Amino acid sequence: MSSNLAGSREATVPTRVDAVIVGAGFSGLYMLHKLRETGLNAVVLEAGDGVGGTWYWNRYPGARVDVEGFDYSYSFSADLQEWEWSERYPAQPELLRYLDHVADRFGLRRDIRLSTRVTSAHYDEAATLWTVCTERGQAYRATWCVMATGCLSSAQLPAIDGIGDFAGEWFHTAHWPVGGVDFTGKRVAVIGTGSSGIQSIPIIAEQAARLTVFQRTAAFAIPARNRDLEPGELDELKAHYPELRDRARHGIVGMSRIAEGSTSALDATADQRQQVFEEIWAAGTLSGLTTSYRDVMTDRTVNDQVADFVRGKIREIVDDPDTAERLCPRGYPFGAKRPCLHTGYYATYNRDNVRLVDVSENPIERLSARGVVVGGTEHEVDAIVFATGFDAMTGSLAAIDIRGRSGRTLRDKWSAGPITYLGLQSAGFPNLFLVAGPGSPSVLTNMVMSIEQHVEWIADCIGYARERGVVAVEATERAERDWVHHVNDVSNALLYSEASTWYLGANVPGKPRVFMPYAGGLGAYRKRCDAVAAAGYDGFVLTAG
Repeated sequence: MSSNLAGSREATVPTRVDAVIVGAGFSGLYMLHKLRETGLNAVVLEAGDGVGGTWYWNRYPGARVDVEGFDYSYSFSADLQEWEWSERYPAQPELLRYLDHVADRFGLRRDIRLSTRVTSAHYDEAATLWTVCTERGQAYRATWCVMATGCLSSAQLPAIDGIGDFAGEWFHTAHWPVGGVDFTGKRVAVIGTGSSGIQSIPIIAEQAARLTVFQRTAAFAIPARNRDLEPGELDELKAHYPELRDRARHGIVGMSRIAEGSTSALDATADQRQQVFEEIWAAGTLSGLTTSYRDVMTDRTVNDQVADFVRGKIREIVDDPDTAERLCPRGYPFGAKRPCLHTGYYATYNRDNVRLVDVSENPIERLSARGVVVGGTEHEVDAIVFATGFDAMTGSLAAIDIRGRSGRTLRDKWSAGPITYLGLQSAGFPNLFLVAGPGSPSVLTNMVMSIEQHVEWIADCIGYARERGVVAVEATERAERDWVHHVNDVSNALLYSEASTWYLGANVPGKPRVFMPYAGGLGAYRKRCDAVAAAGYDGFVLTAG
């Protein structure tokens, strides 16, 4: 082994384990549990000071999940049904408590190394082992390496001049201080109106003396209708968990109570469509409008009907007509950007202390010592909140020096866009598995349901290999090429390509524009993965020791 370990301060003797898992969120915790069940000695390396992944880092005001809690929870163990959710859409503190509970319930903490950021993962072809190194100088050698790094875990700061010049405080929603931030009496700027901005803006507005929101792209947002769960309501859901879970596993979006329309909107009358849209709006569900009719994401005429409905709702809520029009999304189809669930977002702009600045045609020029400069006008503020999202799906992987056969880096291989087979592996990187990687349904679905499917498939694959004396499992170039073509064909048949989104990497300067998730639905994807496994892992090369 080389004495020059990437990211280490000094050479160390590697710790030998069967598997290294990077990340201790939903993916990493379940992956550790599953590999333990197969008898493997596994370790989880986590950069944060606690478990939780996304829900450890994203502590911003109003942070909550946009999937109902009973769906956004593990289904692998009946024991976890003991958990009592307090709200329909749980907030970040409750989600973090849930994941802490899971870690304790299954005794996972003894194999989790916190405050341990991975800097490199190099494959040794002769030994068929991965060497994983951390910035603290630790090293691990393992047969199997699982990247459970998350799709939305690499925070993205905008390319704005003068960030270092600003004299006030600034924060990113994905790296919020543990103790919170008090904006009482302050002039605050929020830059970004994606999900984190839409969730945090109403709460910040209640504190701040003045709030200025800088919006580049208006977002479609649906009211969450969040509420406390009523006594006995969760018991009723738990009584039907088997059928609800089964429906979620095999549905399009991985949610059990989302109606998936089988008819065309064009076969309905205008009054019938309006009634369907009104019922979904009143119900408060993330994907309800997208799946209300089978052709919402394939027919622009139908999609425009949904978009017009939402724009009409915005105009009803927002008092000032000019502000309402600026908040109405245009130029891209409904659902092509992930819709947001909100609580009082549009009504926030009726407050006297809130102002919307549209920077779509007149971008932010720079930050000055006193604030944000747009069109030669300086907007003076005391604090800035960057709600500018993530280098999604590939950012956390690109941050690690991952090298496969012949020392080839994953960054180089993916320089024109991510290339995977089923979002699970990339050719040239044996025994390296990705959980919810690019090329899988992931962010287009209920993430927990997609994560469970991936973790279980990976664990089964490793078990299959070990039973047969296989020391290396590697996707073939042909299989991944065919899969990438299929992913592109599916997305091109839908309306996703008509929007400039983080699904395509469009929010990161210089990032290749490639549609990264698989848009064919979780149920169809699950069938494909099951068929691959049933055929002896078709599309993978299994090398015996």
